[in-house]
Amino acid sequence: MIIVVGPSGVGKSTLVDRAKAEFSQLFDTTTYTTRAMRKGESEGNPYHFVSEEKFRELIEQGFFIEWAHVHNKLYGTPKHQIDDAIQSGRVVIMDVDIQGARTFKEKYPAAFSIFILPPSLDELRQRISKRDKMDGGELDLRLENARKELAQAKQFNIQIVNADFGLCYVQFKKLIEEILKNR
Repeated sequence: MIIVVGPSGVGKSTLVDRAKAEFSQLFDTTTYTTRAMRKGESEGNPYHFVSEEKFRELIEQGFFIEWAHVHNKLYGTPKHQIDDAIQSGRVVIMDVDIQGARTFKEKYPAAFSIFILPPSLDELRQRISKRDKMDGGELDLRLENARKELAQAKQFNIQIVNADFGLCYVQFKKLIEEILKNR
């Protein structure tokens, strides 16, 4: 299992998506969330979008291997997707928040974790503002959460700064190749 962690807007999903396109052995789960769908998204891509009521029902059923409250929304990873991928011999790769990463490291101690850092908080603010239309309060919340997450970056196996996506991906890809070679 490869866990990709970092603040919102740092490029985790883009890195994971590109790696999945290059390495057929990789499998990414489809997370469930209560957040609203953004432009360009659809059901199942990149999330399963559900109501808070439905999400809470799934929690009660033990459907999630982990779930968390992030940016005032709920996110959860379905256990069966991970079990199925591992049983089929694939390597699970997923981008998760700090809370999810802790849970996965506890349940899968051999998981390799990669923390993606922004070049600066100001750059992160610009990236989030370009990607998401939100009010100042939500942007401030995301940046405050980012500060807290960045303070924990050293708890992960390796850190990569995403100042230039191309260069960042070269480093990321080398790590993926090593992990796949040594499994």
